[in-house]
Amino acid sequence: MRKALAVLTMAASLLAVPAFAQTGIHRSVTVEKGKTLRIAVITALKKDCSVGEVGGVRVITAPKNGQLAVRSGKLKTPARFRCPNVETPVQGLFYQARPNFSGSDEVSYETRSADGATETYNVKITVTDKPGAAPAKKDGLLEL
Repeated sequence: MRKALAVLTMAASLLAVPAFAQTGIHRSVTVEKGKTLRIAVITALKKDCSVGEVGGVRVITAPKNGQLAVRSGKLKTPARFRCPNVETPVQGLFYQARPNFSGSDEVSYETRSADGATETYNVKITVTDKPGAAPAKKDGLLEL
């Protein structure tokens, strides 16, 4: 009886632990060692394509083998974007691995849109020695 209870308790705890990991949008990206990777761009565009305030980005889990930088600027949206050819303030989130590091890293961050909606992203980053690594997958956000 105790053994069965211990197994059930352990199974319940294993199911409860990854709850954070199961939330949000998951992505995997690859970057060449020594290069900077653009992870996200957050615009100030509202759903109706009017320009508001940049909602921003909040880092939840920082990378263990690199650093993140948030940069602000302005961009004109491309013709294929949902609000084409609109100049908007933006914030970009960039990753840079430690010098001489290659391997896996991970970051989690939250974005807030100009309309106030929030989304959580979990990104697995592979830092490779090889030039010409696969480009980062697009996540639907405007690219810098």
